[in-house]
Amino acid sequence: MASMLKDWRIELIEAHRGLFCPPAGNPGAALGSPQCEAGWRDLLQRLCVRLEAALGDDERIYLNRIREAVGRLRVSWRGQVMPATISRIHEAIALAEARSACTCELCGELGRLHLVDGVCMTRCVAHARGTPLADESKGNRMHIVRMLRSDGSGYEPRRYDRENDSFVDPAPVEEE
Repeated sequence: MASMLKDWRIELIEAHRGLFCPPAGNPGAALGSPQCEAGWRDLLQRLCVRLEAALGDDERIYLNRIREAVGRLRVSWRGQVMPATISRIHEAIALAEARSACTCELCGELGRLHLVDGVCMTRCVAHARGTPLADESKGNRMHIVRMLRSDGSGYEPRRYDRENDSFVDPAPVEEE
């Protein structure tokens, strides 16, 4: 008799039904069903927990799409929430996207961006192929992302620290 292993995507959707709103009897057909490999399962679980924590009592969002693009996670959502909640949602998604940029999509280990036959993918040493694109000189493990300013006036750079799964203030630029 074949083993009845559950797909990690189904488990994620069932654990966070309010974010995915899967059709009855077919959770795998949820609109936001992840279209990426199992190495990003942990960061998607973290994302869902953060999104649920970001919502107020009467607020609800739905994940429209979760996919890999150019070696990074991409997430889109819909819903009507307060402006402060939108900021928390963007922060949660930015953290997940930043983590994906340094996490092997296949196994979840520390990875970096590689170019393979014209396709960008984030891979660890064991799964790496092609040409590495990320600069790892001087032990650089910080990843710079652009975040919308809280006042909506534009973007600012932020550094992601994978070890602590958080953004840290960029070091001040020293003038010469």
